[in-house]
Amino acid sequence: MHSLQNTDTAAPSEPRTALTLTGALDMDTCSRVTATTDTLTLDGNTLVLDLSAVTFMDSSGLNMLLTLRNRAEAEQGTLELRGLPGQVLRLLDITGTRDLFILAP
Repeated sequence: MHSLQNTDTAAPSEPRTALTLTGALDMDTCSRVTATTDTLTLDGNTLVLDLSAVTFMDSSGLNMLLTLRNRAEAEQGTLELRGLPGQVLRLLDITGTRDLFILAP
C-alpha cells in the first residue's frame, strides 16, 4: 500500500512543500508520486519528502528521486529527503547516490 500526504508545516513566507510518503516506492507506486510532484512548482522552492514511513524502495523509487532531484535543480529549487529508513540509506550507499541528495534526520 502506498499513500502520499501533504504535511507542510512551514511558515507562509517559506517557499517549501512537505510531503510524506508511506509504504513501498517501487514500479507499481512511483507513477502516483510522480503525478503528484509534477503538479508542484519547484522554482526556487524546497520540496521536502518525508520517507520515514517508507517500507521498501527499489531502483524505480531511486530513479524517481533522482529525476525529481534533477528537476528541482533545473528549476533552481531544492529536494530534501527526511527520515530515511535503513533500507533506503543502504540503497543510496550501494548505488553511490547518497551524496547527490540533501538528507535531514
